[in-house]
Amino acid sequence: MKHILVTGGAGFIGSNFVPYFVENNPDYHLVNLDALTYAGNLDNVKEVETHPRYTFVKGDICDSNFIKELFDTYQFHDVIHFAAESHVDNSISGPEAFIKTNVLGTFNLLDTARKLWMAAPNQYHEEFKNARFHHVSTDEVYGTLGETGLFEETTPYAPNSPYSASKAGSDLIVRSYFHTYGMNVVTTNCSNNYGPKQHDEKLIPTIIRKALQGENIPIYGDGKNVRDWLYVLDHCKGIELAFKKGVAGETYNIGGRNERNNLYIVDTVCAILNELKPKATGKYQDQITFVTDRPGHDLRYAIDATKIETELGWKADENFESGIKKTIEWYLKKFQA
Repeated sequence: MKHILVTGGAGFIGSNFVPYFVENNPDYHLVNLDALTYAGNLDNVKEVETHPRYTFVKGDICDSNFIKELFDTYQFHDVIHFAAESHVDNSISGPEAFIKTNVLGTFNLLDTARKLWMAAPNQYHEEFKNARFHHVSTDEVYGTLGETGLFEETTPYAPNSPYSASKAGSDLIVRSYFHTYGMNVVTTNCSNNYGPKQHDEKLIPTIIRKALQGENIPIYGDGKNVRDWLYVLDHCKGIELAFKKGVAGETYNIGGRNERNNLYIVDTVCAILNELKPKATGKYQDQITFVTDRPGHDLRYAIDATKIETELGWKADENFESGIKKTIEWYLKKFQA
C-alpha cells in the first residue's frame, strides 16, 4: 500500500477531499498533515478519524526538520498539497504568515520530496519512479478581469493581494522543480469554492450566520464583484483526476462556469433561507448592509475549464443553484446543532 501525504486536510477543501479520497482509493494510506491553525478543525474529518487507511499528524510545513522526519517515516509516494494561508483580508493585515506558509512551506515540501524520490535531476529512484507532487492553487494568481474574458492556463500572473502573490510564488517554485529537476509535478488553479465545512469567515457562511443571528449582513463596496463559483466536491473530483491523469509539468484550471456577483449571492442565500427557515417578521434581505470595500479588491474572476474538461474528462456535477441549496442545508444543521 502506498503512503500519500495530504497537507491541510483539516481545512475547508482538504477536509472535503480527504474522506472522498480515502473512500475511493483503497490502494492508498492517507496521512493528513495539518497545523490546526484557526482555519483547521479535526471535526471536519470525523468521518474518517478511525479509518484504518487514515492517519492524522499535527505539524507545520514551515518546519523543515519535522517535514524531513515525516517523509523518512512514511516514505511518501505522493503528495497533494492544500495547506495554505488563504484569507485575503488577513493577508492585508498580516502578510508575513502568508509568505512563510505559502512560499517557504511549499518549498520545504517540494525539496524534501525531491531528495527522497530522486537520485539526480531527471533521475528517479526506482521505487518512486511514478511519485507525484500535486500543488493546489487559486485563480487569484491571475489578477483581475474586466467585464469579459476568462482566465486560461496561459494567462500571465498578475496577483494583487499579499495572499495571491504568495500563491503565485508557490506556483512558480513548483514549476521550477519540473523544469530544473524533471520532478513529476502538476498544479491546479481553482475558482471560488463553496460548500460544507467552509470557515465561518468566508462570504457564504458569513451571510448565513449573520442572517440567522439577526445581524447586519456585510457586503463589500457595491456588491458587483464577480466570482466563478465551484462546488467543493466538484473541485475535489477534479483534483483527484488531475493527480491521477494530468501530464507532468502541466497546469489545469478548475472552474464551475458559475459567474455570480456578490449581490446575486447574498440575495439567493437570503431567498433560500426565507423558504427553509423564515423569519418571524420581514425577510433576510432586510439585513443586507454595504460596507467599505477592501483594498485591492479584484473586480472579476472567471475560469476557462476547457483544458481539464477536454483532456481529462472532468465536468462539474453541480450548478450554482443546486450546490448552494445543499450548502445552506448543511449550514442550517451546523448552526442549529
